Amino acid sequence: MIALCVLVLFAVVTLAGPVLAAEQSAKGTPQEYCPVMGGKIDKNVYADYEGKRVYFCCTSCKQEFLKNPEKYIQKLEEEGVDIATTPK
Repeated sequence: MIALCVLVLFAVVTLAGPVLAAEQSAKGTPQEYCPVMGGKIDKNVYADYEGKRVYFCCTSCKQEFLKNPEKYIQKLEEEGVDIATTPK
């Protein structure tokens, strides 16, 4: 009985792995780089826009983003970045 349970658990884990990987790739990748200058993001520098939270490398890039947010949101989406949602 224990062997059967172990076998079933192994089968579920083995089959679920590719499904979970496919779901993650379908969602996109987390934001790691600034959409304005391309530098590594600082999680303390961000702007919330229409329910989305975009991170930047510096406050100057945040100010540039605020001039035309749609441009940078579109850029991130085209690159397959999974843009964070604004916390509630």
